[in-house]
Amino acid sequence: MQLYNTLSSKEREQLIDEAGLQRLTLSFYTYAHIYDPEQFRNELFIRWSELDVLGRIYVAYEGINAQLSLPASNFLVFKEFIDTYPFMRNIRLNIAVEHDNKSFLKLKIKVKDKIVADGLDDDTFDPTDIGIHLKAKEFNAMIDDPDTIVIDMRNHYESEIGHFVGAITPDVTTFRESLPIIHDELEEHKEDKKLLMYCTGGIRCEKASAYFKHRGFKNVYQLEGGIIEYTRQVKAEGLESKFIGKNFVFDNRLGERITDHIIAKCHQCGKPCDTHTNCKNDACHLLFIQCEECTKKMKGCCCEACKDVVSLPEEQQKTLRRGIRNDVMIFRKGKSKSLLYKE
Repeated sequence: MQLYNTLSSKEREQLIDEAGLQRLTLSFYTYAHIYDPEQFRNELFIRWSELDVLGRIYVAYEGINAQLSLPASNFLVFKEFIDTYPFMRNIRLNIAVEHDNKSFLKLKIKVKDKIVADGLDDDTFDPTDIGIHLKAKEFNAMIDDPDTIVIDMRNHYESEIGHFVGAITPDVTTFRESLPIIHDELEEHKEDKKLLMYCTGGIRCEKASAYFKHRGFKNVYQLEGGIIEYTRQVKAEGLESKFIGKNFVFDNRLGERITDHIIAKCHQCGKPCDTHTNCKNDACHLLFIQCEECTKKMKGCCCEACKDVVSLPEEQQKTLRRGIRNDVMIFRKGKSKSLLYKE
């Protein structure tokens, strides 16, 4: 059996439309000792292909990090399958706040060195020695404690559209950048302050809490299940949401509305807006915030140069972008001089 995708995104969209099935978007992770990540990857690909699972999944010797969608009718069979692996049995599945049948259009399962790239080379570091997990009600109470420092472990483009009130939001593009910056900034508070961390679904906080404990911080806490699970608990228990704005997600939706607050602005005109998009020039594909008016004016592009490119015939565009690797720069909108209203 083939262990890779053969359908294009457009072909997959058509199949989803024709199936007419409601799909669930969910995510989960766990740190575990996987002795043969390649074999594990292949087992997942074969079974999940049969269940029409689509998504982006990373596996490594240290565990699995999965973001995916599947037909709601296949959910129970999917759950039974992952429960056959002891380290995934009864794992918490973070169900998306907002669903979109086309949140993912391909099944991509990749073997990585680590499920969260941390830039660390320290054999004494144990990612399973984590901080204390807090549920939404406990998290809300600790936020109001003056001895608490709240830290957003996500990247700048995520916190820009939504974050917890009063949180430190590092201007970083990758998780590995944030660890030394936060450590150096808070080093003097290893004994006297509580470190309270959060991220999208919990996976980055899990490793960050272990890292800060490893570096000598005494009071380390993390939001259990991240913003996704926090929002579910807030709604279920009628709690106040201390998170405002949108929660950035790494699929085609690019965000889930949590509260009505719009805390960001269009990167081209400065109008209040929190809608992320990717530049329509595939040789650029820069992630940025763009309002409806600028979308029409700029043809979905980040700058005049890209706007000129997308006006060319498709074959000419392909020639221009041949050999270009832009994956590293896609999320570096803070470095782009073409975006005038990026703080």
